[in-house]
Amino acid sequence: MTPDDFDTMRDVAHAMADAARGAILPHFRATGLTADNKDDAGYDPVTVADRAAEEAMRAILADARPDDAILGEEFGTRDGTSGLTWVLDPIDGTRGFVSGTPTWGVLIALADATGPVYGLIDQPYIGERFEGGGGIARMAGPMGARALRTRDTATLADATIFTTFPEVDTPADAAAFARVADRCRLTRYGMDCYAYALLAAGQVDLVIEAGLAAYDIQAPIAVIEAAGGIVTDWQGRPAHAGGTALAAATPDLHAAAMELLNRGEAAHQGG
Repeated sequence: MTPDDFDTMRDVAHAMADAARGAILPHFRATGLTADNKDDAGYDPVTVADRAAEEAMRAILADARPDDAILGEEFGTRDGTSGLTWVLDPIDGTRGFVSGTPTWGVLIALADATGPVYGLIDQPYIGERFEGGGGIARMAGPMGARALRTRDTATLADATIFTTFPEVDTPADAAAFARVADRCRLTRYGMDCYAYALLAAGQVDLVIEAGLAAYDIQAPIAVIEAAGGIVTDWQGRPAHAGGTALAAATPDLHAAAMELLNRGEAAHQGG
């Protein structure tokens, strides 16, 4: 992809993020907002805002990039012929969205056969946007624009760690997460994709999750890697297909966390 091609892709991604903002914000904290449940065995909400945002993004791609494939959370796949795929999560963190917390975000990734090459994390209510790929690692928001760079934390004892759910995914996954969290200075929960943005911005050091889909993780991978961090699954393999994710600010933290995640019979063997 040439620099001019990449600039075009960035323009398309920002146009989609702008369109998603416009589709979502009228519904956030709105009286009478309801959610359908996509999970008969639990609670996986989807709202009119999720669907409207993905439709708005797909409409832009239909006009600007009709030959590219699409993988979206709400409306599935569209085949393409260009070798490029847009990976869309219109609201990552719908549970937070329906609860009124500003921790959800719009995730947009552009992937080729090797995985994500560009990612964008947008928080419409706060007005912050994080992007990474093609030599770019930056954020913009109410406090202005600046470069993204992960922290240089080298030890778990100095690290702040996030995961969205305290139970992580399964009891074995929760036990593996606890082995790492017990060595960290501070553990926090419930931030959805915003935790990955904070890692790229140098505010936190580790994000460890399980049970992810490709659309949950591809944009964060591109943003964090562009900012100098590392994202793999719990065994050190590429994480862009989903499953488990270990995102770390530095190689030392990544190695220490991975060793603890895989210690003992309780270690997660999926991904």
